[in-house]
Amino acid sequence: MIRNELGKRLLVAVVGSLGLYACFGGSEEAPGEVPTFDEVSESEVITALGNEPFWNAEIEADTLTYSTPENIAGQVITVTRFAGNGGLGFSGELNGEPFNLAVTPGECLDTMSDRSYPFTATLTIGDELRNGCAYTDTQMFTGEGAN
Repeated sequence: MIRNELGKRLLVAVVGSLGLYACFGGSEEAPGEVPTFDEVSESEVITALGNEPFWNAEIEADTLTYSTPENIAGQVITVTRFAGNGGLGFSGELNGEPFNLAVTPGECLDTMSDRSYPFTATLTIGDELRNGCAYTDTQMFTGEGAN
């Protein structure tokens, strides 16, 4: 239970700290008046992925499918969506461990696939931190394999 609370705090800190740039990075809005992140609608399907170790998370509404090379079909978990000032957060539980994924705007380059993604992804499963990139069904990646 403590680890789950720690994961939630970490997720809120990551997403919330990204909003500080909007507050103090030249924005004309005063602190506390920063709008909630709304660049990804709740109807968009979000895909986040990372390398070494390889992982993939596909989020549709409140359902997330997490897959790895060892489990290609993936494991489905229920997640709660949080829209902060600087991005989105998704919280759930995977195999008894806290699962927290932050998706934030910003170019993310994957040199293994020669692709550029519109979002970065930060994933924690229990105490393990993984980084990656993300895109949606309406905000796609560019580069090899793009439509």
